[in-house]
Parts: sequence; structure tokens; C-alpha cells
Amino acid sequence: MIPRYTLPQMREIWTDENRFACWKRVEIACMRAWARRGYGTEEDAGIVEERAEIRPDRIREIEDEVRHDMIAFVSSLSEQVGEAAGYLHYGLTSSDVLDTALALQLKDAGGLLLEELCALIDAVADRAVRHRHTVMMGRTHGVHAEPTTLGLKLALWYEELLRARVRLEAAIGEVATGKISGATGTYAQVPPDVEAEVCEDLGLQAAPVSSQIVGRDRHAAFLSALAQLGGLLEKAAVEIRGLQRTEVRELEEPFRAGQKGSSAMPHKRNPIVTERISGMARLLRGNLLAALENVALWHERDISHSSVERVILPDSTTILHYMLRRMTMVIADMCVNEDRMLRNMEMTGGAIYSQRVLLRLVEAGMPRDEAYRVVQGAAMAGMEGEETFRTLLEKDAVVRDALGTEVLEQCFDPWEQLRHVDVVFERLGLI
Repeated sequence: MIPRYTLPQMREIWTDENRFACWKRVEIACMRAWARRGYGTEEDAGIVEERAEIRPDRIREIEDEVRHDMIAFVSSLSEQVGEAAGYLHYGLTSSDVLDTALALQLKDAGGLLLEELCALIDAVADRAVRHRHTVMMGRTHGVHAEPTTLGLKLALWYEELLRARVRLEAAIGEVATGKISGATGTYAQVPPDVEAEVCEDLGLQAAPVSSQIVGRDRHAAFLSALAQLGGLLEKAAVEIRGLQRTEVRELEEPFRAGQKGSSAMPHKRNPIVTERISGMARLLRGNLLAALENVALWHERDISHSSVERVILPDSTTILHYMLRRMTMVIADMCVNEDRMLRNMEMTGGAIYSQRVLLRLVEAGMPRDEAYRVVQGAAMAGMEGEETFRTLLEKDAVVRDALGTEVLEQCFDPWEQLRHVDVVFERLGLI
């Protein structure tokens, strides 16, 4: 991932230095497990752990000659410690180390994503509660429908993010899986109890069964959880962008002092962060497709998945880490224009309360088809003509006689429609 969208904590996980350090952790855990069974010594394992340094330049130098990254890595460690490396990489195939180390990296990356997701959930919850009674226009098909509240909109995002957290936690648990089962998964050179011990020492679960590699459905499930979460961030971003349009202007993402929106037009305050989040969500979905393609490999293993994962796993975790951090900032600091929300609600002259009037007429004994015709006629005339929907109803003798002034007045009170909002917040444990 390019530096522009990379935060330092995630960058450290995917450096060559950390990747090799994870390989070394796996190798040392295996050496200790073998030593406990009489193959080599704990002292040798300690020597390799303490004295063999991670030297990326040397590893790459050896790889240029041998054309194999794991052999280059093992050779680099071995040449530093001599005889102590006798049981280094003993009985292992490359993927035993590669996949188990990758699980360590993905577990750590997933932990960072969970931290950022929890911070976003907290920010959304805070704004939802603060604005649970901030009335605004609800829209379906982009058209004014019935009133809602900003808090209710945010409460929906909150509940969606809670579900995303459950999916992410499950996906991290699934992908945090190691294997030390050999070239075809038969434990031909390494007994299953060594695998179990190594994985436990590393804080991973051992794959119950594997080929030369851990099944790639686990990695696809992980990227699916990331892509789904990215989709939720995009959903929120699209909503904020839509409500920031000049003719709407109900929400606005933060615009900092000194910030400039356009090189040509000084008046511009563009929703650049939420637009960026929308674009990045596309990358997550594209990477998920690549992960799904990685599931089907030849026989006990080929390496067609390897080159793909070197890109999509670091990039997807890095992208989402950035997206979560930025969305938390947007939610926490976005401008809420309550006056504009109320003004926009008045644009239809009260037609947004048409269903309320329709139901009161039905309750008063008017046949539904007739009531619908009366209400729709007034609504259409109000939006096309000079008089408002409400004025036209007040002048209609049939409506006036059926409902009376007090009931008709109640029909245009938004809180008659929003009286159950707090029930939702109680369900979510927010109030």
C-alpha cells in the first residue's frame, strides 16, 4: 500500500523485518518443541533466538542466488550461529513456517482493526445519542418520505457495526491458524503433538487437517469480513456525501482551518474524506475476489496464491485500518446543520405527513381508496401550485369535517410519527 494511506502501526506488521521475525518465532518454537523430545537442545534454540539477527539485505542477497526465500532465510540464520542451527528447520517444509507466520501477522493486523472499529463504534454511539431527537427528513429513492432523526440514522450504523465486529472477531479467530504437518499434510516428518505444541506456544490454533498449506477459505473469510465492513463504511460515507450537497447541506464532513477545497474555486468545501472511503471500499471488494480465487489450488498445493497474498493481505488490512481511523474522525467532528434540516422538511408544504392524514381519514370512516384520492390530489396540487398541501387540506370541507381542526393539527406534528424513537435506543442499550 502506498504511504499516503498507511498508518505506522499497520505498516510495522507488514515490513520485511517483521515478516522474517515471525518466521524466526515459528522456527524457534519448533526447535524448542524438538529439544523437549531429545532432538537438539534448549540451549541451541536459545542461541539461535538471541544471536541470529534478522538481516533482510543478506537474506535477499542469498535469495538472488538460490531463488528461494525460505532457504535464504534459514541460511542467513545458520551462518550466524554455526552448529547451534543443527535442528533449525528440522522436518519442516517451507509452508509450515510461511503459513504459521502469516497467521501471526494476520492476528496482529486483525487486532489493530478491532481497536479502530471499537473506536468508531464509540464515536457513532456518542453522536447517535446526542442527536436522537434531531429531526430531519427521511428519504426513500432520494425523495422526501417521512421524518426521521439523525440519531436514528446513526443508531442503524451503530448496530450494523456491532454485527461487523462479531464477523471480524470470528474471521480473526479462523485465520489465526497454523500448521506444522509437512509437505502433504501427513505429519510424515513431524508428529502432530509437535504441531499442537508449537501452535499453542505461538497463541494460534492448529489446523485439524491441512495439505501442504492452511486452507485458503480461511483467508477468504477474513477478507470477506474486511470487505463487508468496508461496505458499511462506504454506506455511511455515501450518506454523508449526499447530505453535504449544496442543495441539501444537512451534514458536512470536517473542514479544517487552512484547508482548501479547490485549486480553482475558493468557495468549495468538498467531501474528500468520505469520497476516498467510497473508493477504498472498491479495493477491498476487488481483493476479496482475488482471495476467493485463491481457494482452488492444484492437488496438495501450488503457489499461485502466494503472489496474490503478498499484495492483497497487507493492502486490505492497511486500507481498512486507514478507513476506520478517518471515518471515526468524520463522525466525531462532522458539522450538523439542524436549521437546514428543519427548512428542508418544509419544502413540500407538509406533504411528508400524507400517510398520517390518510390513516386519520380512514379511521374517521372514509373508504381507503377515496381517502387516498383526496390526500394524493392535495399533495400533488400543493407541490405544483402556490398553496401548500396543508393549506389545501384545511380548505377542503370534506377533510375538515371528517377530522376537525385538532386532529388535522396533530397530523403535522413530526413527533406523532417519531414517538417510538427512544424504544430503538433502549433496545441497543444506548439509553
